[in-house]
This record gives sequence, structure tokens and C-alpha cells, in this order.
Amino acid sequence: MRFVSAGASSVGAVASSGISHKLEAMTDSHDHTSVPAEDDIDRYDPQARQWLAGAIRAVKSDANRSSDTHLLHVPLPSDWGIDLYLKDESSHPTGSLKHRLARSLFLHALCNGWIRPGRPVVEASSGSTAVSEAYFAQLIGVPFIAVMARSTSAQKISLIEFYGGTCHFVDNANEVYEVAADLAAESGGHYMDQFTYAERATDWRGNNNIAESIFDQMSSETHPEPSWIIATAGTGGTSATLARYVRYTGRATGICVADPDNSAFFAGWRDHDPAATTDQGSRIEGIGRQRVEASFIASSIDRMMHVPDAAAIASIQLLETLMGRRAGASTGTGLWAAFRIVSQMKAAGQTGSLVSLICDPGERYLDKYYSSQWLTEAEIDATGYRERLDEFMTTGVLK
Repeated sequence: MRFVSAGASSVGAVASSGISHKLEAMTDSHDHTSVPAEDDIDRYDPQARQWLAGAIRAVKSDANRSSDTHLLHVPLPSDWGIDLYLKDESSHPTGSLKHRLARSLFLHALCNGWIRPGRPVVEASSGSTAVSEAYFAQLIGVPFIAVMARSTSAQKISLIEFYGGTCHFVDNANEVYEVAADLAAESGGHYMDQFTYAERATDWRGNNNIAESIFDQMSSETHPEPSWIIATAGTGGTSATLARYVRYTGRATGICVADPDNSAFFAGWRDHDPAATTDQGSRIEGIGRQRVEASFIASSIDRMMHVPDAAAIASIQLLETLMGRRAGASTGTGLWAAFRIVSQMKAAGQTGSLVSLICDPGERYLDKYYSSQWLTEAEIDATGYRERLDEFMTTGVLK
């Protein structure tokens, strides 16, 4: 998205006004070839470049001020010989894994010249990405509009507004893409489009991405190279970063993606069908899509697991019992998959380690996943899965 600002050279200003000035014909004594009229257009804008430098500095400074997120050890029976860790991404300034993505998306868009002073950034989001993008938009001084489903949790909506963002609601979650693109076009702003750019905005080779951070923090553990890293997919960007990094650095670690009910990712991966869709949207905020998003790199994923929503809820209930902390249901989706793999490893007599993620805090979902009324209305009964998890913690067998 290019633009000509007030500080552009006179030639650029003339070009942008639509007025055509023919250059005086210059002839060569040998071929008499005319030089085209507008073959040198200068759009360099020192004021815009100065603003850009300040914006990039502000975004990078946020990273410099932030320490790395903690790697927490989940208390499993020591005689199993299997260690489970949770990378606590809820400790970012905006409280979720999406803080990393939003930072990368802003740097990517700024360096591409897509974000301009005074023009809004628009995003299609299920909530957490919008919270983080609102934060960075406020940091660099541009307006922010989040297009999201009306069912988004009240806590997330409040956080977006706290950071100066505006929420635009749609009734059908499938409408967010088109509505966001239209709003950006109408306002002269930029549609960030996390679902397309998530996998390419992050430097997957390193540079303190989440994969490099995990392996650095695991270096002194009993089993420093995890057998599995378990992620969940909203855009697919995190799983792509993890998968690319383990291949790039020659690791044997497998990448497993856990997918909730009503998500197209699992069926698309299983059937090698990038056109897979679902009729209903995911009830687990932040993950699961009705289509296979462009940033989901299916060929990089070693394993996928469908996780029922009730199993995800049971898993965050157990997490609160084990560690005294609440997490969102996307964390529970990954945690159920991790528990299943632990059970399988134990049954096979294997030892080793696994890493999953705390994607965001449970306090954002007090009106949903921690509300008995909401669970009843959603017809989600986690009782049976919780009983299976309690048995697992005693026997190591998850049925």
C-alpha cells in the first residue's frame, strides 16, 4: 500500500495529482529516441520516514523491556520419567501468546510501508490478537478497529477498548475477513490480515521466537530436547514457527497440533484438503477456524489430534487443581493432547519431555469457560473427561 505524503518531492506530488507534465524531448544525435515523460518519480518522504523510525523503535523497545515468558513444570508423578512443561505466554504485557504475533505483524507491516500515520489498522480477530494489536496501535499512535464475532468474551472486548481500540461486531464469524478488508479500504487504513501473514511475519530461524526460547529454557532440564511440542492453531503461525525451527536446527522433536470441535484444520490436514470447511464455528476462542487459513502450513505438522471442547474444559479445571492458576480453553485443548501423549509414552515404556503452551489467562473467560451457566447453555459437560483425568493422574492411563 503506497502513498504520497505532503513531504514528497514536487515530481511525486505532481504525479499524484493526476496532472501530466511532459518533459522536454531530449534527442540523441544518433538514434533520436525520446525519453519517457515520467521515468523518475521520487516518493521519498523524510517526515514519513522519521515517523516510521519512531514507530519501529517503539515496537522494538516493547520487546526490550519485556523479559522472556516462564517455562512452568507441571507436577506429574516422578516415577513416570516423563516431564511436562507449559510455556506461559499469558505473562506478556497484553496477556497472551498473540502478543508475539501482534509485534511481528506490526513490524512486518511498518517495514512494508503499509501502516501510515493517522490511518487506522483493521484486524479480523476472535479477540486476543485484537487486544495485542490494539496495544501496539496505541503505542505508535494510530487508530485500531477490531472486527469480531458478537460472541467474543466481554473481558476481551473491554481490554480492546482499554487500549483505545474500537470493536466492530458481526453475527457470522465467517464475515470477519470481508468486513475488515472493506473497513480498511473505506477508511484508507491497513487490513493487517493475521490469517495470511502470521506464518511469514515471524522470523522462524530464531531471533528470540517462541521456538528458540523453548529450547534455550529446556537446555538444563533432564530431557532437554522435547519428544513433542504441542500447539493449537488459530492462524497456524505458531505451529509453523515451531515446525520450521525444529527442522532448521536439526531437532528430532515432533510438532503436534491439537484442534477443537468445529474446526477445519484437523480435517484439512487429515484429508490433505486445504479447501476443508465446517458449518459451525469453534467455541474455543482463539483457535479453530471454519476454513483452513493461509498461514496453516499443513506439510510442516507431524501430528494432529482432535480434542472435544468438554475435554479442553476438564483440562483447565485440572490445571487449576495442579497449579492454582486459570487458563483459557485453548490452553486446555493443547493440555488434553499433551496428557494423551504422556499416557501413550508411559504405556510404551518411554521417558522424555513434552512442552505445551498457556495461551492466555482464564480471567478473560469468567463469563464463559468458568461459568456453569454458560457451559450448561452450550451443552458442554466436562464431568466425564474430568473423571478420566483424575484417573490418569493416579494410573498414568488416559482412556
